[in-house]
Amino acid sequence: MTKKQKTMMTRLMISGVFLIAGVLMEGKVSWAWAPFVVSYLTAGYDIPLKALRNIKNGQVFDENFLMTIATFGAIAVGSLEEAVAVMLFYQVGELFSDYAVNKSRKSITDLMDINPEYANLLKDGKEEQVDPDDVEIDDIIVIKPGEKVPLDGIITRGASSLDTKALTGESMPVEVKEGMDIVSGSINLNGVLEVRVTKLFDDSTVAKILE
Repeated sequence: MTKKQKTMMTRLMISGVFLIAGVLMEGKVSWAWAPFVVSYLTAGYDIPLKALRNIKNGQVFDENFLMTIATFGAIAVGSLEEAVAVMLFYQVGELFSDYAVNKSRKSITDLMDINPEYANLLKDGKEEQVDPDDVEIDDIIVIKPGEKVPLDGIITRGASSLDTKALTGESMPVEVKEGMDIVSGSINLNGVLEVRVTKLFDDSTVAKILE
């Protein structure tokens, strides 16, 4: 959750407390309207401001304008409690929506992060950086510390730890060594690995995930 979302959650919790206080005081004290006003302003003071700003920019009938009209209308006919509740629940909905969008963006970013940009092809004792699409089955690739594993294969030399968090969600590194299978999309953390490719890039684990 972002700092902005945490701030909004705090605002909504405070607004909810004042809304409940207003409901409990209603009919008992003459100033029972005060908690409702505080609750409304805490939850949605920015909505009318956004509506005004958008009107200046030529955007009139947006959700901020409609919410402002709806709640101001309710206040005008004496339904202060309903106006506060509508504003509060609207902002709660916006918070959950914003959280879901941010989570989706992070998931997409994580997926993009596992997409390898190159592979170190070992040919005639020399390394050459090539596009993963250009690597064939049974080619030998070299994966250095900090590099993404570009293709699926079998380790022919070396041992290391792999960060597979983006693939499996597992935070603990996975230990690998000669003879073990290795999947694309993970990150090599320490040792240098030589890997015999067993799948073309289009058929690799990372390609299937990105699809």
